[in-house]
Amino acid sequence: MSEQQTPERNGVQPEEQPPERNGVETEQQTSEGASTSSGRAEAESEALEKAKARIAQLEDGWRRAAAELDNFRKRCAKDLVRAREQERVRTAAGWLPVVDNLERALEHASSDPDQIIDGVRAVHQQALSVLDGLGFPRRDDTGMAFDPALHEAVGTVADKELVPGTVAQVLRPGYGRDDEILRPAAVVVATRSANRSD
Repeated sequence: MSEQQTPERNGVQPEEQPPERNGVETEQQTSEGASTSSGRAEAESEALEKAKARIAQLEDGWRRAAAELDNFRKRCAKDLVRAREQERVRTAAGWLPVVDNLERALEHASSDPDQIIDGVRAVHQQALSVLDGLGFPRRDDTGMAFDPALHEAVGTVADKELVPGTVAQVLRPGYGRDDEILRPAAVVVATRSANRSD
């Protein structure tokens, strides 16, 4: 027999054997898989550390912002107290000349009554000027339309000469501007006359 025949069993060709390096490849694949998963674990660990550092940074920033806000709130409260105190001092200082002039008038109470009256009138005008300087001028509301935001009605009068719904008489003057009233005026309001025919 010159030809080498491959053994056949029951007419079936034997399977070809894979090369012997299969075992080496498997070891390489395993080591590659291990290095890949180890690289992935390192990357995840690094990402986790970065996230923790970022969280710590944000928490620090939040704490600083909260502390600054608290300090700002305290500073504003102190500024408000200081501003109120300064306003009280300014208001009181504005009234000191009025008090001084009233004391002078009392010192001369036994002298000429006409001079006393003139002095009291001057002090009265000075007091009105102080109120005006504080932003609360005396109001002259006679003849104006009645406004419950500016006037306090204490009575009514029926008079055919007056326009109904207007201020007929001011019993106690009001102080302030239309947008900021210190005290509303106490007024008598005109109404329709009972015998008036329309």
